[in-house]
Amino acid sequence: MTGPRKIVLWRHGQTAWNVERRFQGTTDIPLDQTGVQQAARSARLLAALRPSVIVSSPLQRASATAGALSEVTGLPVNHDPDLIERGGGAWEGLTNHEIRTRYPSEHAIWQPPGGETAEQVAKRFGAALERALTRIPDDGLLVVVSHGAAVRIGMLHWLGFPEELWGRFGGLSNCCWSVLEDGRLGWRLVEHNAGTLPEPVLSDDRAAGDG
Repeated sequence: MTGPRKIVLWRHGQTAWNVERRFQGTTDIPLDQTGVQQAARSARLLAALRPSVIVSSPLQRASATAGALSEVTGLPVNHDPDLIERGGGAWEGLTNHEIRTRYPSEHAIWQPPGGETAEQVAKRFGAALERALTRIPDDGLLVVVSHGAAVRIGMLHWLGFPEELWGRFGGLSNCCWSVLEDGRLGWRLVEHNAGTLPEPVLSDDRAAGDG
């Protein structure tokens, strides 16, 4: 008996700008040494899930994270530009404090001047997921390596959550992931912001066994 299709949405490892709380956006920042170590550790865990396909943002912080999984699985990394981080326009390179100070009205609605809207990110991320899913078998596992905002926005839109509820979901920590599973009622979120391997849900809740 084969299992359901699954998607692991994996955020890249730590960068210097993460530590400094700078808005990275599409600026191509590399992993720092901690990020490299995070990627290697997480890759060893995720390899145990026997992924079928790895797809990554081409930005180097994501691509290097994906490369760590490629090294231990032997799978190639496929790059899709629609998985890049939300474009930050005038905010890129600024700290959160600088953004609040210089752009108070835009900060209040979290819309960077000259940057992408949440809707734009959601649509391109969803399109990338649909393309990548055509690469895996019916019981396959797709690993998608991307960025904090892109994953949260793209995942929630793709699952059908209305935008007014997106803020109810916390983001992903560096090198943590969310897991989606294709069940009887469609795709659902079964793990969020995880840093350990997913475990079976044993519960009397109907949602635990309707897949």
